[in-house]
Amino acid sequence: MPATKTPLRFGMVGLGMGAGRAKVVATTEGAQLVAVCDLLEERARPLAEELGCEWTLDYDQLLSRDDIDVVGVFTPSGWHCDFAIRALQAGKHAFMTKPMDIRVAKCDAAIEAAAKAGKVLAVDFQYRYDPVNQQIAQALQAGALGRVFQIDLRMKWFRGQDYYDGGSPPGWRSRKETEGGSFANQGIHYVDLVQWFGGPVRSVTGWVNTFAHKIETEDLSNSLWRFQSGAWASVVTTTCNTPGRGTVIEISGDQGTVVWRDNKIELWEAHTGARPEDFSAPPDLASDIIADMVCAVSKGSPPAVDGQEGRKSVAILEAVYRSAAEGREVSL
Repeated sequence: MPATKTPLRFGMVGLGMGAGRAKVVATTEGAQLVAVCDLLEERARPLAEELGCEWTLDYDQLLSRDDIDVVGVFTPSGWHCDFAIRALQAGKHAFMTKPMDIRVAKCDAAIEAAAKAGKVLAVDFQYRYDPVNQQIAQALQAGALGRVFQIDLRMKWFRGQDYYDGGSPPGWRSRKETEGGSFANQGIHYVDLVQWFGGPVRSVTGWVNTFAHKIETEDLSNSLWRFQSGAWASVVTTTCNTPGRGTVIEISGDQGTVVWRDNKIELWEAHTGARPEDFSAPPDLASDIIADMVCAVSKGSPPAVDGQEGRKSVAILEAVYRSAAEGREVSL
């Protein structure tokens, strides 16, 4: 991919989570925030005034601008790829917040659109940039725990009914058309970490239900995964837990165990003698999705999570939902 002029010019759509990322653009070297877009003027106008950029309520107007190189998509999850595809077809690079989408078919369509347009497509899995998670991933690849045979994920959070009733548009978090439940929304960062740590997933068996909220989506999921390596995973995600207990990932190998709690290493026991400080992130790894897009577009380097990588967690969540609906193990 040929080098591009700097700064890389960004437009952002969806100013819930997108407001925070827009502020990152405004402070990232090599990036320039040109315009923001939202359904609500009361969100778009003040942010644009704060950050010194333009604003619009019309996504087509944002895409028609020739002074935008990259579009960041922060809409409801079920619309991520729809909005990204429109950006790619308009000649823009695109990235979206997690998850990539909630349907594999839409992910595939976005990947195809990016290839056809010759543009970068990336997914903002922020934990992939964290040094702690890079240490764990590098250690597992090096065999620091020996043969990994089990990974446990326990995400026990609380969300009130007001969380599901709110949002823009109101109630989008509660509907299957625009959002998954505790697995696809809150759990997806950790689902991505588990599949990244464990390697390709061969099959899943899942159960989902709604226990404590008036929503279409689940507020509790349990699933068992089989990795291609032969290892297993046990995964629990819920927004019913009172009080919330945070998130724990426990990785067990025949030569040791690592316990990750809320993005910190709580236990590192390796009979191989390996230590966390023996491992580090690649020297050219970006600090976040904005810096990553600047590097990917200007230098032609692959983003930390491209479309194919972002698709993996969507394939898992789709398989878990299918398994729960059909009462059987589902292969990926």
